[in-house]
Amino acid sequence: MLRWSDAQMIGEELADAYPELDPLTLSFVKLHDLIVKLPDFKDDPEKSNERILEAILQAWLDERN
Repeated sequence: MLRWSDAQMIGEELADAYPELDPLTLSFVKLHDLIVKLPDFKDDPEKSNERILEAILQAWLDERN
């Protein structure tokens, strides 16, 4: 089960689920949408914020390198 506090694991899941996407081209709205659609994501969609999304984005970028 993934929660907003699991930025590293969410980043890894996104890298695996969307290898064709360049995370730097996504808006935070689209990034949020991709996260809440992950099969293992079970947190309240309303509890995210810019800081959390930035951490997830960075984890996704790190996973791609």
